Amino acid sequence: MKYRRLGKTGLKVSPLCLGCMSFGAPGTGMLGWSLSEADSRPIIQRAVESGINFFDTANIYSAGVSEEITGRAIKDFARRDEVVLATKAWGRWGKGPNQGGLGRKALMQAIDDSLTRLGTDYVDLYQIHRWDNGTPIEETLEALNDIVRAGKARYIGASSMYSWQFQKALMISRQNGWARFISMQNHLNLLYREEEREMLPLCREEGIGLIPWSPLAGGRLARPQGQETTRSQSDRFIHAVEADRAVVQVVEQIAAARGVPMSQVALAWLLAKPGMTAPILGVTKLAQFDEALGALELALTDAEIAALEAPYIPHAVVGPV
Repeated sequence: MKYRRLGKTGLKVSPLCLGCMSFGAPGTGMLGWSLSEADSRPIIQRAVESGINFFDTANIYSAGVSEEITGRAIKDFARRDEVVLATKAWGRWGKGPNQGGLGRKALMQAIDDSLTRLGTDYVDLYQIHRWDNGTPIEETLEALNDIVRAGKARYIGASSMYSWQFQKALMISRQNGWARFISMQNHLNLLYREEEREMLPLCREEGIGLIPWSPLAGGRLARPQGQETTRSQSDRFIHAVEADRAVVQVVEQIAAARGVPMSQVALAWLLAKPGMTAPILGVTKLAQFDEALGALELALTDAEIAALEAPYIPHAVVGPV
């Protein structure tokens, strides 16, 4: 496994991050297709054995059960100091007025709750899941800085937001000498490339590591056009347009010509992007994980990349809102 630095930090992570959103309690939480702990553990074990050291979850995935499953599996299958453990806060976990969002009280409670569920004293990367319009960003950034200074997080990162918001946060952190975001977990794949306009150039300029979510567009880039799954039918971030069909067809054609799964082509396209660190891979089967690993050995030609990108047309913005 060839590890990559996360942004311009000294933190080294595998070029694929295992997303743990699908690990939880079936039929509960935010997803109807979560795996049980018994079905989740073999995937985490296979990831560790394959050299994956980067794991991402969040406090709201399956109402916290994802963190519990991930924490127990990491303890059983790896040494804590050998893995990079990431989680997120922002989403509402209770009915109280401060049980969600990015206010100081909420963040201080959220990090402690996450650490308890994960069974660890610290996380390597603590991320804000979305922008909180109800809290001054200065309050959020100062609280995150205090969490880092308290040793509860090694680094901080951000997820989907508008580029002007991210630039504002980076500027305020710099002005105050606070811990600075080192990563951006944004929505990016062959079917949704709006981030190429502003966010990706900003991250490259600022030395921010890119760890995009939904690299396979909810599985649409991993199977021929027209085949659906429970997730692809229920994913609220999928807003298909007619041009998407052409993109999927090119993925299918290149995969057939190369003799590889479609998922490898879609992931290889992402991995080749300047500034890319580690797409976040969500899987529910061992076979899906094994397929994805093959993308690390697949180098697309310039002509193949051009063919994959040619059919794309602008999409409505999804992710930050």
